[in-house]
Amino acid sequence: MRLMRFNVLALLPFLALASAKSQVHDGSFTPDYVLEATLDDIKVNCISRSSVVFNGTSPGPTLYLKEEQTTWIRVYNRVPDNNVTVHWHGLSQRAAPFSDGTPLVSQWPIPANQFFDYEIRPERGDAGSYFYHSHVGFQSLTAHGALIVWDADKPEYDYDEDVSLLVGDNYVAEDETIEAGLLADPFKWSGEPQSITLQGKSGNKSSDDALDLSCTPHIIHVDPGKTYRLRFISATALSLIKLGIEDHDNFTVIEADGSYTKPAAIDHVQVSSGQRFSYLLTTKSKDEVCGGEKSQFWVRYESRDRPQVITGYALLKYRCNDEVALPKALPSSSPIELSNKTYDYLEYTLEGLSEKNNRAFPRLSEVTRTVTIQINQILTTGQYENGTLNGTVAWAQNGLPWKESVQAEHNQVPYLIQVYETGKTPNYTLALEHNGFDPETKAFPAKVGEVLDIVWENNNGPTGGWDFHPMHVHGYHVYDLGSGNGTYDAQKNEEHFKNFTPVLRDTTNLYRYAVKGVPHNTAGWRAWRIRITKDNIGAWMMHCHVAQHQVMGMATVWVFGDAEDIRGKFPVVPYTQGYLNYGGSAYGSEDSQPVVNHYYASKDD
Repeated sequence: MRLMRFNVLALLPFLALASAKSQVHDGSFTPDYVLEATLDDIKVNCISRSSVVFNGTSPGPTLYLKEEQTTWIRVYNRVPDNNVTVHWHGLSQRAAPFSDGTPLVSQWPIPANQFFDYEIRPERGDAGSYFYHSHVGFQSLTAHGALIVWDADKPEYDYDEDVSLLVGDNYVAEDETIEAGLLADPFKWSGEPQSITLQGKSGNKSSDDALDLSCTPHIIHVDPGKTYRLRFISATALSLIKLGIEDHDNFTVIEADGSYTKPAAIDHVQVSSGQRFSYLLTTKSKDEVCGGEKSQFWVRYESRDRPQVITGYALLKYRCNDEVALPKALPSSSPIELSNKTYDYLEYTLEGLSEKNNRAFPRLSEVTRTVTIQINQILTTGQYENGTLNGTVAWAQNGLPWKESVQAEHNQVPYLIQVYETGKTPNYTLALEHNGFDPETKAFPAKVGEVLDIVWENNNGPTGGWDFHPMHVHGYHVYDLGSGNGTYDAQKNEEHFKNFTPVLRDTTNLYRYAVKGVPHNTAGWRAWRIRITKDNIGAWMMHCHVAQHQVMGMATVWVFGDAEDIRGKFPVVPYTQGYLNYGGSAYGSEDSQPVVNHYYASKDD
């Protein structure tokens, strides 16, 4: 499996740096959670696959954090000859320095046979639904798990029970094969997933017909007359899914990407890679289900905006006094009709519940700079001929891809560590001459005090085919300004916000509005607004959360704040010393105890 190897000889200057003493995590230190990354054979869709997993399963164990409490999570890398990191999706700004989990941006990855202690402290207002996943290569396909942040006090909404439902994709081909094809000359696409999973089960076979439980429907047990918070968390590699529940269309959205929202009624679920939504669902009364003809209802999910529709089933099963046997067969046709339209789902609908965040929303008059980023496929070798991309294909932002594999081959020092080592950040003046991008460091710099509109544009490239892209921001949530066909008109779009304040998000979709058109045509945009403050300075990624697209270069690096800002916020030498080199003293092993900086220690209750 070829995933981010480093030339150790080239790193000797860093390895030679002297360690500074901080707090030794010896036998007296006990982390709150332990995640162990291994390469195991797991059953998915009743087929065995060699996969990177946490604690032996996919999805891995659910982690529970609480606002205003520090949690330590130890991650062991026991994957032979491969690096691993963990990204705390949606909680970037709440992780200690060098702990965002983005290799070659915020930290060095964890070498094989070593471990790293991550320190995370959600703040008040962070309560919500998140997940964790590896950020190396294609490992996130299976190396992921749900992460829930509990409210410090009473939740903003009343409900009886809380249910997490994690959605994933399944490929029979192994990570190494998929990644090699995406980077190959000629390029080889991964194809569509063989199945979509809910809580690790594909729902393609009934319990009577399945070879094992991995291809049966996941069963959601509920009681009559209760209100449930259903947390849908999408860890898919590619798929955007729609989901409905038979005879249950009374969903109320109360959270998006870790932000409480004002209640919004909707009749079905839609979620793409990286997104999370919480829905309140009130179940039927006891008289309706326990004394009637039906106490089990099918849950149907289907992919959208791809050449092939992938489907599966789960089952909503009521607890009644008389236990009802599971259905012996799946439905011959879907009992739920799901719309094909994706681009209007909850657009200009979700408002934040936090008055503090609503008051902080910058108006268009406060925007100091707009950065427009056009996304499309390019050929870095070969040519497009006879309807085929014959060569090496990349996804590019304004013509330039950013590939983790390329950075690793050149022993790229992580951007955040470069600031510590050199005292330099990307050239802001040069970036202003190139639409916000510094071509020398290949990063987008921003200064504290700026208010940015970041506009993603969907271009169909040489093939003329559009795709959808769930765009994800690390570091801090952004005010989602919505989306539309054509190109972005700031003045026209601002009309939406006269009596409406968009909620803070970290993953929203750049949609497609047609399947194919005249090549090299831009049609579709998504816009974000963010204020750069002392709270969000650092080195962060913004990228498409489709794993294939990210491997192919659909990622950007942003550096918020100058060197003085960054060095002033984060710990200084000697407390950072062990983080500045690959496999440094902040990384532990069987033979060495890590020397770790406790960033949040003084803030604990």
